[in-house]
Amino acid sequence: MLDGERLDSAVAEAAEDAFSFLERLVAEPSTIGNEAGALSVFADELTDLGFSVRWLELPADIGDDPRAGVPQSTVGKRVQVLGSMGPTDGRSLLLNGHIDVVPADSPDRWTSPPFVPRRQGSRLYGRGAGDMKAGFAMGVLALRALLAVDPEAVAGPLSFLAAIEEECTGNGTLAAARDGVLADGVVLLEPTGLDLLLGGVGILWCDIEVDGISAHAEAAHQAINPVDLVYRLVTGLRGWAEALAESHPDPALAETPSPYNLNVGQVAAGDWPSSVPTFVRVRLRIGYPRAWTPDDAEREVRLAVEELAKHDGGYPSAPRLRLSGFRAPGYLLDAGHELPRAMSAAHREAHGVEPAAYSLGSTTDARTYLNHFSVPALCYGPAATDIHGVDEWVDLDSVVAGARTLARFVAAWYRPGPVGT
Repeated sequence: MLDGERLDSAVAEAAEDAFSFLERLVAEPSTIGNEAGALSVFADELTDLGFSVRWLELPADIGDDPRAGVPQSTVGKRVQVLGSMGPTDGRSLLLNGHIDVVPADSPDRWTSPPFVPRRQGSRLYGRGAGDMKAGFAMGVLALRALLAVDPEAVAGPLSFLAAIEEECTGNGTLAAARDGVLADGVVLLEPTGLDLLLGGVGILWCDIEVDGISAHAEAAHQAINPVDLVYRLVTGLRGWAEALAESHPDPALAETPSPYNLNVGQVAAGDWPSSVPTFVRVRLRIGYPRAWTPDDAEREVRLAVEELAKHDGGYPSAPRLRLSGFRAPGYLLDAGHELPRAMSAAHREAHGVEPAAYSLGSTTDARTYLNHFSVPALCYGPAATDIHGVDEWVDLDSVVAGARTLARFVAAWYRPGPVGT
């Protein structure tokens, strides 16, 4: 039987090394196409921990897979890192994290540079600190402590994947899974506040272009400004998205106040303040119900855009829509499944309380395992604040607390007999 006190002491002793590893990860600005530096940091850490490491190439034709998102425009070879340890047979486990981070919008508004990790008490600030590089630190900390206490604890195949493109397509995890990087259970180390994230909505990324009739600003009253048109179109689409919560109720999202948010992430129009623009492009992220497939969602969004433009009547030409990233179906793991029961039991043993289980109006790579490979997957990780925002930070105490849970979970996963009882 695992000695919990010894395990917790080992976690505490290795915590500073894990924080240092996290700082090295955050210092690598691993935005899309720039992941190599952070992947090398991760590969070195896994090698030091005793993993064998492989670099996996993202196939150039991954976009041809109907399960994929629309590939992003980057130059050169795209790679991921996979670590493996343990026997080659027996019950298997895969830890998954995404190494990619979103850009740091308005870096001048950050208290300190976004890719310079900064500690303040138990907080560590930096882009990606919470979403989700702290998950890698938590995973490494848990395994280092567990192996120090029980070198034979990993009694079956254990894999640790650092994936790319989780923030925009999910194609990294999809490519790895297609290549056989799967297991009997998957834990994604996303920032869940030490609760269990079991489900998410569908997500579609699309670009919409709207034409106007350009002119000098002096004659703007006689022109058609596409910015005005797209404002009205987005307002209508937002109302359409909000109505989905009523027309497609989902018990798993009953506590989520706005599950199907439409977000305007980027806008581009015009080249001169005194000219009416010729056209405008908006880049949208749209949530949709789990009952829909990505094809359903695309069809419904196109239909909504068409009807809104027709009802408005002021468009010189029909708006143009193209998909630009996520084509992600919604997903949900049953809370009664063995995997969440096992993680709940480990959390309860470590902290004396039951973790919450919930779904969000967002997505994770867990959907790929559940929907496309019938592999149970859930998210469990530290507590983070202002992810995708200014001054993102992670609670380092929660990294330690999560490692205590994860170490117990891993040990129980490989022990003979049922888990989560």
